[in-house]
Amino acid sequence: MRKPLARHFARVCLPLTLALAASFASATVVTFDDLATDGFVPANYAGLDWSASSWFQYAGEQAPYTPHSGDRRATLGFDGSSATSAIGFLTPSTFQGAWFAGFDGVNVAIDLYRSGLLVASTSTLNLGETSAFLASGYTGLVDRLVFRSNDPAFFVMDDLSFAAAVPEPASGALALAGLAVAALVIRRRQASQSAT
Repeated sequence: MRKPLARHFARVCLPLTLALAASFASATVVTFDDLATDGFVPANYAGLDWSASSWFQYAGEQAPYTPHSGDRRATLGFDGSSATSAIGFLTPSTFQGAWFAGFDGVNVAIDLYRSGLLVASTSTLNLGETSAFLASGYTGLVDRLVFRSNDPAFFVMDDLSFAAAVPEPASGALALAGLAVAALVIRRRQASQSAT
């Protein structure tokens, strides 16, 4: 009788456990390659709020603006400034970094914010034609990025990486308790069926 119970438990609870585990590790890489036409980055694209920014995404060969992957990348253009470079997170997330390329002599850095407070800043990355990764260097949650550059019109960004916030431990404990209750219910049903 134990083997059918174990099989039934595995059939019911294994998918629930995998779904729970997936919610704990949700990483996103923003490539821009799923956008079909050149233009401003849509307001709520890829789990980010671009509505206050002037980020423009495009495709095609254009040295030294080399994309890191695919054919598309984003740029701020001539109106780029700290005020128009801000990208918000729809939910607080851990920002890992992004890839940049541009003219020699141009640099870029990113300020990371949480609830309106500056919590960290990246190092300053000097650019060239070959894409280079600018790591966040901060493992805490952020809800806004502001980009700084000595010449914002002459660099591009690609493959921005972030991970959504991990559910609180109480949420995980509650989900595991639910799985335990489901196992008990199945066991009691099996026991009552075998008794009759």
